[in-house]
Amino acid sequence: MKKFWLLLCLFGYSCTCISEKIDLSGTWDFSLDTIRWEKTINLPGSMASNNLGDDISLTTPWTGTIIDSSFFYLDKYAAYREADNFKVPFWLQPVKYYKGEAWYRKNVDIPVGWHGKDIVLTLERCHWDTELWVDGKKVGSQHSLGVPHRYDLTKFLSEGKHELLLKVDNSLKTVDPGINSHSISDHTQGNWNGVIGKMQLDALSKCRVDHVDIFPNVHDKSVYLVLDILNSMPIVKSGVLLLQVGKTEKIIPVELISGMNIVETTVKLDEELRLWDEFTPELYDLTISLRDTEGKEVNSYTEKFGFRKIEVVGKHIQINGRNAFFRGALDCAAYPLTGYPPMDRKSWVKLYTNCKEYGFNHVRFHTWCPPEIAFDVADEMGIYLQVECSSWANHSVTIGDGKPVDRFVLEESERMIREYGNHPSFCMLLYGNEPAGKNSHSFLEKFVSDWKAKDSRRLYSTAGGWPNLPINDFLNDPTPRIQGWGQGLTSIINSQPPSTSYDWHKYIDSYDQPIICHEMGQWCVYPNFKEMGKYTGVMKPRNFEIFKKELEENGLFHLADSFLLASGKLQTLCYKADIEAALRTRDYAGFQLLGLYDFPGQGTALVGVLDVFGDEKGYVSSGEYKHFCNTTVPLVRMPRMVYKNNELLSVMAEVAHFGRKDLKKANTGWRLLTNDKKIVAEGHWNVDVISTGKNTLLGQISTPLSNVKVPSQLKLEIYVNDFVNDWNIWIYPSVLFPVTFTKEFMMVKELSDESVKCLNNGGNVLLSIPKGRLLPEMGGDIQVGFSTIFWNTAWTEGQAPHTLGILCNPLHPIFNSFPTAYHSDFQWWDAMTHSSVIEMDKLCRGAAPLLRVVDDWFSNRSLGLIAEFKVGKGKLLITSIDFWDDMEHRIAAKQLLYSLKRYMSSKQFVPSTEIEITSVRNLYR
Repeated sequence: MKKFWLLLCLFGYSCTCISEKIDLSGTWDFSLDTIRWEKTINLPGSMASNNLGDDISLTTPWTGTIIDSSFFYLDKYAAYREADNFKVPFWLQPVKYYKGEAWYRKNVDIPVGWHGKDIVLTLERCHWDTELWVDGKKVGSQHSLGVPHRYDLTKFLSEGKHELLLKVDNSLKTVDPGINSHSISDHTQGNWNGVIGKMQLDALSKCRVDHVDIFPNVHDKSVYLVLDILNSMPIVKSGVLLLQVGKTEKIIPVELISGMNIVETTVKLDEELRLWDEFTPELYDLTISLRDTEGKEVNSYTEKFGFRKIEVVGKHIQINGRNAFFRGALDCAAYPLTGYPPMDRKSWVKLYTNCKEYGFNHVRFHTWCPPEIAFDVADEMGIYLQVECSSWANHSVTIGDGKPVDRFVLEESERMIREYGNHPSFCMLLYGNEPAGKNSHSFLEKFVSDWKAKDSRRLYSTAGGWPNLPINDFLNDPTPRIQGWGQGLTSIINSQPPSTSYDWHKYIDSYDQPIICHEMGQWCVYPNFKEMGKYTGVMKPRNFEIFKKELEENGLFHLADSFLLASGKLQTLCYKADIEAALRTRDYAGFQLLGLYDFPGQGTALVGVLDVFGDEKGYVSSGEYKHFCNTTVPLVRMPRMVYKNNELLSVMAEVAHFGRKDLKKANTGWRLLTNDKKIVAEGHWNVDVISTGKNTLLGQISTPLSNVKVPSQLKLEIYVNDFVNDWNIWIYPSVLFPVTFTKEFMMVKELSDESVKCLNNGGNVLLSIPKGRLLPEMGGDIQVGFSTIFWNTAWTEGQAPHTLGILCNPLHPIFNSFPTAYHSDFQWWDAMTHSSVIEMDKLCRGAAPLLRVVDDWFSNRSLGLIAEFKVGKGKLLITSIDFWDDMEHRIAAKQLLYSLKRYMSSKQFVPSTEIEITSVRNLYR
């Protein structure tokens, strides 16, 4: 260090910075036609954030596919098609909307001191095509969605006053990247028109370091640098470059010809490296000083970077030589307060903090590229980013078929790498999402192969979803998850009895590359209507207003919070099942959830355990979520979740560990606990080393259940040091004693004359309607599964299931012999998959079921599985759970039926709502 500064002193070097800027934020003139300049607009911002544009109507030229078009013709939406009450259910609704050319004008005063300098205009994020004029002379145009628009105005701006005239066009006239691309779509941020982020004029030295590509090499502790040094003067300039990385300095003499000069050099560090990853996000400063022959500083340049090596080794992605497991969430550019992405540090700190608190280390930017500050904060916090070239070429356009989007994607990738390529958090690059096109495979293959040859600092793949090509570094594949698109009730979680034994190793083994599961999860929750008060900005929850109004009209609004919490518990259970299956799978490289936050578009996809603002909804905390989504997760391979008390609980336990280092002599063990935390059984394992980057077997759990008080819900808990995970299991008696009735009792499939006679004589009748017998108009057409709704029914054209789990009072005596919480858990899987739901108001208006099913928020019907009624002198219990089919093999169903019978035999069975026989018979075929 002393030698470095001695050289500086000998040459008389100073550290004066001569760069200056003019901030252009503030008030601009605004017009739609450059003739009438009657309005002003505040920038950074959008037309909508300034309440400019057209009112929303039936003729609004939305940008985005509308799959369920029933809004435009169904009677129930008629009131919302009126101009003074217009509300759409597809997505969040902006206060104003405009698609087309808009004009922005501002006068600037160039100071005397800027003479002899280069002047560059920077508009950090435009939406999205821009053209610029200065004093009526056209400067040029820019077409990027993901990087700043920069204009060299040196030839156009002299000392004094000038007029800047900017046209912004969001009409997709130049390029259509796909109308559902999250970079432009009304499903997410909205197709806004405007400019956000930094807006400034910079006066720059005519001889300067214009750009640097930084290529760290972990292996030999060096940094290979490619410097673009611009000399915009017509003469050759001599000087020196002073470089510093960490404690290492280097001096390079340069001869700079007029124009752009490329200087390549390597700085080899003579110190121990501090590596960047999710655990130690260490950053280095690269400092460059360009000085003339007299030692005067002409220009300085500083940029942060990190030493990290990302590579594919077998079927794993390694970072700095350690297998990484990518626990990812999607950022779909949904920002309802502004209607455009945040450009401030605080917002990105909140997003990444939420990710870390819920156990995630990775974010996929679905078909858009975030701004510089998003990369800066990810660098500082150790978040791995997958960035895409702003395109979903599927519904309105295809890729690889010679359309303008082809050139746009190639050029946009170049711009993005130049702008953000030095960030260590920038780990993956893809074209975009789920492509279509006759020639898409060949186009994307070349896209990947070209980038792999040009820049090895990150991994490359074709697209989110498909195609799986051999050239890909890794695959974003949607297959290995518990529910795939279009599977409906045939998916694992809806068609196979609950277990934690399955994994995806056969599918993973069928490919040579690492697989990061594409858009895993997509489990929905009922709307949180209390959230509506947060929408104080550009986007309004008119979709929520529609759903809320219908719930009120159906007399169910008092249950809104209960619907949210019950469906949220089931949603969390579904995510737990999905994530644990991934963690159990050998050589599984990671997953990307859709998502941690709600997705407000595509029919309203409430898939987040956090709302669209990044706030908790009240049914799962970050600590609870990290039990199954974390660097270290205990796991069990349990063949089933329901047992008889004459059986042996026998399961294998393991741990998926992807922490910073191996765990040696970890405290490992298991407990079987009651609901009040009493230990039923426990054990410990001796494991010398739990290696990072893979799964390690902990040992077997084998304990008899004969001494368990039945029926019981127990919790099996596994711990590895402070990492804990748990699963509910249910223990039922192996022998069910007959239920004694004081009055005549009948169990029937339909109300025969004999069963009606029993009721008229004051007897008890249990009507269990076999699956498939309930009439469609009475609820038989509502497809019920165990899981919650996948994505949502509007965007999936009614994909099953259509419901969001059960809701009940767990203290009601009907459940005395069938322990339950107020929400779905795996003991309900049998009942849900062997049932139809009854539309209660069609059976008996206003009747409340004892076991309710939460309906789709597009319908908000009162749905039930069990209800009780008075019929004459008798008492009737109606259930649409099928207690007839294959009952010998249905342990949970037998126990539930037993609980119903015990309730019906008790003095607590006193139904108060009367019903006519004809109403009951109208239920079934």
